[in-house]
Amino acid sequence: MARFPNHIGVIPDGNRRWAQQNGMNKEDGYRYGLSAGLNLLRAAKARGVGELTYYGFTVDNCKRPKEQVTAFSQACVKAAEMILAEKVALRVIGNTESSCFPAELLPFAKRQPETDGKKMRVNLLVNYGWEWDMKNGFPSRSVPRIDLVIRWGGMCRLSGFLPVQTVYSDICVLDELWPDFEESQFEKAMQWYRRQDVTLGG
Repeated sequence: MARFPNHIGVIPDGNRRWAQQNGMNKEDGYRYGLSAGLNLLRAAKARGVGELTYYGFTVDNCKRPKEQVTAFSQACVKAAEMILAEKVALRVIGNTESSCFPAELLPFAKRQPETDGKKMRVNLLVNYGWEWDMKNGFPSRSVPRIDLVIRWGGMCRLSGFLPVQTVYSDICVLDELWPDFEESQFEKAMQWYRRQDVTLGG
């Protein structure tokens, strides 16, 4: 029987590099990644994936220039709106006490989404930090273990992405930059996952 990932983590890297390669300012790349996220969600939903977790932005990302922080914050707000329009259960996880956390997303961070078990679940990490998570009672505890992490942009690292939930994740790194997402890339990652041997330490 072929392996199938019920929960997929998504690290959408390469927005700034994509913008520069296309003659734009770095901050312009984030909005071009929005359609990529929506297309991935639809592709995963069509295949029966039960849960997706997107890495929106991190506590450390907020050290970047102000225009970039504003741009990726606004992109996360827009992403949440687009996700909700797909009739899925959305929850947002991140440091809500920081001024970097978008006020528009507070309602989704203060409650757990109701789901009848039939809806796909989508988690959006916003102003998330692994140290913040560990030192504040593990706010991400409701997020289950991740089967497959897909990282766009060619970088072979997790960048603090849910260290507990990814303890036994298979990690597929794609060279394509996030705004250049195509469904064939997602299918490539799914096929790669099917070929991996899993022991969970056994």
